[in-house]
Amino acid sequence: MRHLVLVTCLLAGLLAPGLSRAQNAAPAQPKTTRILFVLDASGSMRAPWEGEQRWDVAKRLLSKMVDSLNAYPNLELALRAYGHQHENKENNCEDSKLEVAFAPKNAGAIKARLKTIEPKGNTPITYSLLQSAQDFPVDKSTRNVLILITDGLESCKGDPCATAVALQRKRVFLKPFVIGIGAEREFGKQLECLGQYYNAADVKTFRSILNDVVTQTLAKTTVSVNLTDEQGRPVESNVNMTFVNNVTDLPEYNYVHYRDAQSKSDVLDIDALQSYDLVINTVPPVRQSNLPIRPGRANVLTYKTPQGTLWLQGPGISPNPYGTVQAVVRAAGNPATVVALPFGARQKLLAGTYEVELLTLPRQLRRITVKQGQETAVTYEAPGILNIVSDLKGYGSIYRLGQDEQQQWVYNLPETSSKVNLPMQPGAYRLVFRTKTATGSQFTDVRTFTIRPGQTSSVSIFGR
Repeated sequence: MRHLVLVTCLLAGLLAPGLSRAQNAAPAQPKTTRILFVLDASGSMRAPWEGEQRWDVAKRLLSKMVDSLNAYPNLELALRAYGHQHENKENNCEDSKLEVAFAPKNAGAIKARLKTIEPKGNTPITYSLLQSAQDFPVDKSTRNVLILITDGLESCKGDPCATAVALQRKRVFLKPFVIGIGAEREFGKQLECLGQYYNAADVKTFRSILNDVVTQTLAKTTVSVNLTDEQGRPVESNVNMTFVNNVTDLPEYNYVHYRDAQSKSDVLDIDALQSYDLVINTVPPVRQSNLPIRPGRANVLTYKTPQGTLWLQGPGISPNPYGTVQAVVRAAGNPATVVALPFGARQKLLAGTYEVELLTLPRQLRRITVKQGQETAVTYEAPGILNIVSDLKGYGSIYRLGQDEQQQWVYNLPETSSKVNLPMQPGAYRLVFRTKTATGSQFTDVRTFTIRPGQTSSVSIFGR
């Protein structure tokens, strides 16, 4: 077998159903970080690696690592090993044990226990992941990190990738890191689904990667988000932003973007031991998948979000026969609704081309272009009133007439009575009606009429 290291970040405690989280609240005191080292002590760890056994290399470097961490405040360490209690021939797939429990400044206990462990048996990665999740004390205020050192792939027919993803979705742990020690790349490809993969083909690289993973765990990470216009000028702000955990698909942080008087975006603290999608909640929203956040750095992310304003401007009559008219806004060429608004409203939209459907009678479709920093107004003509004075039961429809006498359906009359009073847009129309008692289609009555702004047009139909 080849030698691999898996680094998995765990979040202590599950959220109780129905309880809300103060996602952005600053902790009253620094969080405790708990790092659980899980070592593969299977028989293949005895294989040579640059003049030493793989086990001896891992044991030596881990001992140095815990020594260097022993003085850190707000940090607790623990040790789990697997494959060390049963010989390989026993094929034991539950050979995993917590050897040193979490405690502050316990590097000495871990180093002492490492000296007594000898590699023997299988590589039950899946079982060890499941057991490791129980090693962390129940404490929602801590940050839990798991580092698994192994010399190969799962040997017990488990599925560590599926297990890791399932546990992340349950908020048991965060996005894993995978480090392959002395492994060829094909081994790493099979474990990339666990999280961020690192290939440590030699001892020096392994030492460097192990240090880097621990640094990522402990270092402070910040993010600043710049929202710009098409020319890259930092002019946009006051937009809601959501950092979504892209494994659980749950929001981790919600912020309303802020920019100071010097047009600088503020700096946000973020936990880098998970991966995010950023949803900038403009209308329509902008989503950036897999944010390129570098742990331990001051990250600056820039996105073009130019916005203009749509003003749904009513015709200025009171009272309006329609009452409140609604409008449906869609991106040009896309049937999905972006937003539905009443007339009189103003709405910021991303710069672009839209189709605005006005729910007047008949409906109207307007194509508009929204530009950065500009207001685009959409209105409609003051309606007139169609008054059908006849009170007949039957079947009828109203059509709007085009300039070439083409007709487009607008409205069906109720079958219980033809008598209606309808606010309608100005234009030429045709009414087609047949009573229920008529004995043939030839008794259909056809009337043409015109609607004018602010006026009532009365129409009579006859039963035959």
